[in-house]
Amino acid sequence: MSASELKAETKDIVLDEVLPHAPETIWKALTSAQLIARWLMPPTGFEAVEGNTFTYQTTPGGAWDGVIHCRVLEVVPNRRLVYAWKGGDARNTGYGAPLDTVVTWSLTPVEAGTRIRLVHAGFVLPRNESAYTGMSGGWKKVVRQLDEISSEEE
Repeated sequence: MSASELKAETKDIVLDEVLPHAPETIWKALTSAQLIARWLMPPTGFEAVEGNTFTYQTTPGGAWDGVIHCRVLEVVPNRRLVYAWKGGDARNTGYGAPLDTVVTWSLTPVEAGTRIRLVHAGFVLPRNESAYTGMSGGWKKVVRQLDEISSEEE
């Protein structure tokens, strides 16, 4: 292990919010490819089935083609959805640098609706500084859009 790898720090993005919707409504928005396309980006091949692989296409950069490779790791209907989120290219620094992370959505019923806890874990700094910064703000917008789409689905 190199000195720079020893100095590397891992960071997670954590959002914890209560939305005024039933867990089943939010679950539908989290697990329907058609609805995911409205609050995040269109997935290709998504199914909420453990082991299923799917992709997202985002803006390419440098040597990276913009494809995010995902694999469903855990599905507990109306409670928990976990998937691997990998992308980037080793030839890139900054935007499009290699990224190997895990996204976890946890839903807990509460009196006011559902507590959503989103954890996007495993950003290695400084390599993933650009992704961490961009996605920290991006996921906040995504949760707001998820709230809006869940309102429409009720």
